[in-house]
Amino acid sequence: MLGKLRKSVAKLPFHESNLALKQVKCDACIEENGVCKCDNGDIEGMVMTEDAADQQARSGNSSFLHAVLNMSGMLIGLGQLSTPYALENGGWGSVFLLVGLGFICYNNLHASDPIGTTICTYTSHVLGKCLDKNPKSESFADIGENAFGRKGRVLTTTFIYIEIFMALVSYTISLHDNLITVLSGPQIKLPGVPNLHTSQLITVVAVLIALPSLWLRDLSSISFLSSGGILMSLVVFISVVCTAAFGSVEANHSIPFLHVKNIPAISGLYIYSYAGHFVFPNLYKAMKDPSKFTKVSIVSFAACTLLYTALAFLGAKMFGPEVNPQITLSLPRHHFITKIALWATVLTPMTKYALEFAPFAIQLENNLPDSLSSRMKLIIRGFVGSILLLVILSLALSVPYFEHVLSLTGSLVSVCICMTFPSAFYIKLSWPHISKPVLILNLSLIAFGSILGVLGTISSAKMLIKTLLRAHSTRVR
Repeated sequence: MLGKLRKSVAKLPFHESNLALKQVKCDACIEENGVCKCDNGDIEGMVMTEDAADQQARSGNSSFLHAVLNMSGMLIGLGQLSTPYALENGGWGSVFLLVGLGFICYNNLHASDPIGTTICTYTSHVLGKCLDKNPKSESFADIGENAFGRKGRVLTTTFIYIEIFMALVSYTISLHDNLITVLSGPQIKLPGVPNLHTSQLITVVAVLIALPSLWLRDLSSISFLSSGGILMSLVVFISVVCTAAFGSVEANHSIPFLHVKNIPAISGLYIYSYAGHFVFPNLYKAMKDPSKFTKVSIVSFAACTLLYTALAFLGAKMFGPEVNPQITLSLPRHHFITKIALWATVLTPMTKYALEFAPFAIQLENNLPDSLSSRMKLIIRGFVGSILLLVILSLALSVPYFEHVLSLTGSLVSVCICMTFPSAFYIKLSWPHISKPVLILNLSLIAFGSILGVLGTISSAKMLIKTLLRAHSTRVR
């Protein structure tokens, strides 16, 4: 029975697999001598050494294709919507930055190194190598703790939660922008709430509809939503292609070569397109054959990079300087296919709330006192999630500037999780054996990510503040 539970958990996508695994582990007392004295049901009398128990806990049942779909589903999202805007503002030369970041995220280097014949000096596979250093590690935070102790865990966990929070704010802004476009019509006013516009009211209703999903405790009830992300992204891409193919909009705009001054701001948009590394350790652990993780990374990142690049050029050629930060808002509103793209973009955030909140919710529930009943834990979990979602909603309606918030998220947080942290972890954990070329490459990556992050954060923050001040002065007038 325990084996079946573990197999079912391994099929859950993204971080849910690892988090759910912790929920189904038996409460057996595994003492220092390695003997498990379980007395519950089907596993009564089972004798298991500690190493064997760990090995079983680490074993996964995720196939190569399943892992590719999970990783691709984690990568494809909001970043896809903004790539045409980023390319138009950065120039077509900036596509080398987009492709380069994708290359950094999955590239592996065949090197003669004591650690192994194939070493990925960068990000995704580096995380896999870090997991190999300590087989008991199961998450991004575990790697941070192995490398830098308790402070490393606190730092990585903080960045992960900040990225999730800011991503959900961006998703809610996107929900607001696309929802008011697809439901454009008569103005609605609520008595007693004169300052609440129709667009804000519709967004509030949509978020309230998604709110009950945060109370779901069974991760298997949530996991099916992840496949919707890939489907919705493909719908958006196909909609843009069909709009160009059927002659609704001619792709005849010229794209400038390079706008150097805009590179720091758009770099955050490009970086966010590859965000998601904090769940890669869980994907690695869930794989039936973890040795294929590098190939999974290559296929996933290559597919996403091709999709991003194609959509970026197509959108920029179609709409030129008038391209919206969200490509769906640039499509002709009277076309049926545009309605499909808009609804796909609206539904995506509503499926993301429960998925993104899951790691925080489970961590919260695990930290609650054991004396509390299961029902009380569920109430606390749901209440805290509801409050956080309302805070996210308020922030999204107060700062409804998608491109600036997303760029700030990429430059401030995602660059650390995608680039600097993995290399820093790998250097620290491999220090006694790391070769000089690999060390130089990782140090260079840390420096490059730090510079890109600092410049991007300053640029996007300045643009966000200017936009807020401009909007405030307009309201005062």
